[in-house]
Amino acid sequence: MENFLELLKNRRSCRRFTDEPVSQESVANIMRAALMSPSGHRINPWEFVLVENKETLRQLSVSKAAGAQLLDGAAMAVVVIADTDKTDVWVEDCSIATILMQLAAEEEGLGSCWVQIRLRKDADGGSSEENVRALLGLPANYAVLSIVAIGHKERDSKPFDEEKMQWEKLHIERFGEK
Repeated sequence: MENFLELLKNRRSCRRFTDEPVSQESVANIMRAALMSPSGHRINPWEFVLVENKETLRQLSVSKAAGAQLLDGAAMAVVVIADTDKTDVWVEDCSIATILMQLAAEEEGLGSCWVQIRLRKDADGGSSEENVRALLGLPANYAVLSIVAIGHKERDSKPFDEEKMQWEKLHIERFGEK
């Protein structure tokens, strides 16, 4: 990537992946980004569960009613969890780590997609988070924010179209001032 704005323009959610595995070097680079992500007071409540096992990916893909099916086709996934006893801003800290992993994946030429787990339900109305917690054996004080699907893109998406930027959502000094 030429620069950060080009990286942002090119990072698009990828929901279809090839069967090619992700190299260990790429995995390490993605996880470096996650482990360097900022957190409030540098408490680092986040932790990450890397999943490459196809059966576990399949089970994660049905952990919520909709939007997780793409995990079944991903080469790997990173489950983003946090020790909620450490801080009350774990959601923000994990969100930052999640997007940094996605940007690192794009830098590696890989596709990714954020799968929201927190506050989501499965097809039977149960908790998506409880499904993931049981599958991965997470302790009770750990919460699940998201799962990042990662793999080689089946096809490239068009970069973000800057003509569609919503400048009207930018307010100067006070709300409503353009």
